[in-house]
Amino acid sequence: MNFLNTTTLYSKNTVNINDPTAVISFTNIFNYYLKTFCTNRHSDIILLCIGTDRSTGDSLGPLTGYKIKKIIKNFDNVHVFGTLDKPVHAKNLKDTIDLIYNSFPNPFIIAIDACLGKIDRVGYITVSEGPLKPGAGVKKTLPAIGDINITGTVNLGGFMEYIVLQNTRLSLVMNMAETIASSIYFGLLTFQREKEKSSKKSSLI
Repeated sequence: MNFLNTTTLYSKNTVNINDPTAVISFTNIFNYYLKTFCTNRHSDIILLCIGTDRSTGDSLGPLTGYKIKKIIKNFDNVHVFGTLDKPVHAKNLKDTIDLIYNSFPNPFIIAIDACLGKIDRVGYITVSEGPLKPGAGVKKTLPAIGDINITGTVNLGGFMEYIVLQNTRLSLVMNMAETIASSIYFGLLTFQREKEKSSKKSSLI
């Protein structure tokens, strides 16, 4: 079942995937949000990739989860929920959230989902503070989730949302997923190295 979030955000926390420096820019933005909101009290980092592989427009989450899961194996405290093999969608979102909170004492959750928006925002990916509200774009009421969230505007919103999702170009969604996955990887790498340096300095004091 398709569901996604709708955004009209215009700020410095968003980049266009067609920008040649999109990965660098989004890595820096993502790293800033990690440093600002993910603290020592958090036990693990959870990448919750929401969506379904049954709709092109709503497959951003599972595609991102599929790509990122392959490249984060060296991060012991980072876990991915929502891939092409095991998508997290409307029917199992609540159960997945319950599983996360039962499995990790104080997780830092990064929710990732597709969204619909204005025509001039298609192709933009955005990081925001606070929970994602899945299903808003197709008028579904689902649990809000995430300490921060990442959304990608895949198509125009406001009318015939299900048909719009089905007619979204796969190449756009694939490029978005690649940009998000790469940025998350490099952002996590930088975040981890900075934490290790900080820890070493503290031990020398």
